Amino acid sequence: MNSKTRNLAIAAVIAIALTSIAACGGKAKVADTASSTGLPTVTANAGAAPTISAPTGTAPTTLQTKDIIVGTGAEVKATSTLTVHYTLMTWSNGKIVESSWTGGQPATFPLSGVIAGWQQGLPGAKVGGRRLLVIPADLGYGPNGSGPIGPNETLIFVVDIIAVS
Repeated sequence: MNSKTRNLAIAAVIAIALTSIAACGGKAKVADTASSTGLPTVTANAGAAPTISAPTGTAPTTLQTKDIIVGTGAEVKATSTLTVHYTLMTWSNGKIVESSWTGGQPATFPLSGVIAGWQQGLPGAKVGGRRLLVIPADLGYGPNGSGPIGPNETLIFVVDIIAVS
């Protein structure tokens, strides 16, 4: 093989390797996508309380959902009763307001009995999964707020599905 052909072959191998490395960006690509939209990033440490970064920019006006961990168990349906661990952060200040992880006990409730953002955002999730929900005020607590949640607040929930019945 002459040196010109060899150099072209080496250049082709390097180009393919660099393309492959860039295409396998995995976690970095997910983090970049989340931060470029202003949505918080969430850790995928199954079985442990999530770490959630503060959101940036303008809050979305439509429900945003993202599976952080894709579950493999029973699927959440609109009629399901759920057992979950959850963390709630407010968009306006990026502070955690409430977390079932802090109390050490998961919450159990019928999905039909909670805010519309959960009713619309959790069906399809599966046991073992972790889902990020960014809920605009009209699907949350609206213009009145509730307890520590102010009026017209965008809510950020990270929900771990433990059981579905």
